Amino acid sequence: MRDRLILLPGWGLGVSPLEPLAAALSGLDEHLRVEIEPLPVLLSAALDDWLDELDASLPDNVWLGGWSLGGMLASELAARRGDRCCGLVTLGSNVSFVSRSDWPSAMPAVTFEAFLNNFRDAPNTTLKRFCLLCSQGASEPRSLAGLLLGGAPKAEPDTLLAGLDLLGKLDTRRALQAFSGPQLHLFAGLDALVPVQAASDVLTLLPDVEVGLIEQACHAFLLEAPHELAAAIQAFLHELGDD
Repeated sequence: MRDRLILLPGWGLGVSPLEPLAAALSGLDEHLRVEIEPLPVLLSAALDDWLDELDASLPDNVWLGGWSLGGMLASELAARRGDRCCGLVTLGSNVSFVSRSDWPSAMPAVTFEAFLNNFRDAPNTTLKRFCLLCSQGASEPRSLAGLLLGGAPKAEPDTLLAGLDLLGKLDTRRALQAFSGPQLHLFAGLDALVPVQAASDVLTLLPDVEVGLIEQACHAFLLEAPHELAAAIQAFLHELGDD
């Protein structure tokens, strides 16, 4: 089903941020079926538990993609499925959200730990702050943050905390190197959560994949530049279809 793309959302904000992109993609290609699937609701922060849930609920032989945490999970699921996955598209997804000694182009570990602790103490306030970070760099950041927060589903803090724990532990480098299917990784030039250097580092790690940069855009570029993202994704899919 090379004409079917499943998109997974990022942490805490639900499916709403992906809807403008899905609509833009459908407008560009009437034959492409774009579906947004919510992330699993789990109390576990174990990657295998999340992948088991996704593998059981998502159809085989489709394109997998996602935004931020969703893109990281799509990467891991693509590697698990191998030939049962048509290809991979990630949006604002670092290979490791938290910096490591061998991957410095990410959020400092001390910053992430502080965010995690703040969420434990004051989840609602911290989620609002997260929306502001997602929209930092946009032309109208407060308006964009309000859209993100307004579309966020009500969720139990414990399940959100599990997702945040998972986000802090994930390192998708091995999965991306193992997956031999086509890959497109799109980044935002003004992203306050994923340093722009990560785009170059991903290309160094994976010289045979496609890496793109939307320069004047923030982490929430799904809402800020859906048509630009859709055009990049559609061109990538179309090019592969011609091969």
